[in-house]
Amino acid sequence: MNILAIETSCDETAIALLKAQGGLRAPKFSVLENLVSSQIPIHRPFGGVVPNLAKREHLKNLPLLLQRLMIQDSRIRNKKILDLESSFMNQIDLVTVTVGPGLEPALWTGINFAKELASKYKKPLIGANHLEGHLYSFLLLQKTGIMIHDSRIKNLFPAVALIVSGGHTILLRVESFSKWRRLGETRDDAVGEAFDKVARLLNLPYPGGPEIEKLAKIGNPSAIAFPRPMLHEKNYDFSFSGLKTAVLYYLKENLNAKKTDIAACFQQAAIDVLIAKTMRAAEAYGARSIILGGGVAANAALKKTLGLTAKKAGCAFFAPGKTYYGDNAAMIGAAGYMAHLQKKKCPLKADGTLDI
Repeated sequence: MNILAIETSCDETAIALLKAQGGLRAPKFSVLENLVSSQIPIHRPFGGVVPNLAKREHLKNLPLLLQRLMIQDSRIRNKKILDLESSFMNQIDLVTVTVGPGLEPALWTGINFAKELASKYKKPLIGANHLEGHLYSFLLLQKTGIMIHDSRIKNLFPAVALIVSGGHTILLRVESFSKWRRLGETRDDAVGEAFDKVARLLNLPYPGGPEIEKLAKIGNPSAIAFPRPMLHEKNYDFSFSGLKTAVLYYLKENLNAKKTDIAACFQQAAIDVLIAKTMRAAEAYGARSIILGGGVAANAALKKTLGLTAKKAGCAFFAPGKTYYGDNAAMIGAAGYMAHLQKKKCPLKADGTLDI
């Protein structure tokens, strides 16, 4: 099945073309093209994403990315522009688009674009859950080819999945590719949001996560005893607002503190909580595998430490390939394929608070 996928949930305009096969038991994806247009330079002066600016950029970028995608398809590269779109769309079996969660003005641009395209060429259109995209993104380990060997898929479940991003921190018990249960979530700030807020306290540019990580590499992670919120509570929920506040008070009381040490200690505190809760859940539910997904999965310290901890516990560890940590359309294609197989129907309307 050839899938055209569209993602506009926040500040990344993305379109992907992928081939899917294998069904619910052993899904396999080959990503043929995965195009992303970043809006970071536009939002950086504001210290965060401005919804209406994001909407404007999506409206501008979507047709440009689609045309670029079509031109890069070697089978139709020499067609005239008039025939290019129809030649390209003739090979598409399914169109999928993010319907939530996210910024609703941004989501609507992708939904309306997908509706128009699917209607024009009479293609089936399915709404995809952005969070499910992050859950399935570990299947997208490289640009082309089969992603994970069948034997590893067969022994994947039960699994515990940690989804970490700017808007979400969620822990799931995953029984299969179509069945999971939420174990816990953040009660306030998502971990990615906490990284951005601490970065602002340190006068670092947006997005804050990568900037914190850069400083943390040369800081001392034991220099400051920041709290580990909810670490010892007998649940799988998270809280990062208090950790951010602890950084704020430390800065007020220590005007000459090293930014590198603050970044390293904050990052270590956040990672300690994420890993402790994840591994506690893995032990409690007999998990065979640990799955990591979401934009914060790009943090090398988190990925390395969780991977090593999982290995010591006898669990397989899965995380996306570098291209698929953040928001991208390939993961939306994967989520759309799985929803299509399950006959799940997300309404084709923007839902900023859509849950997993």
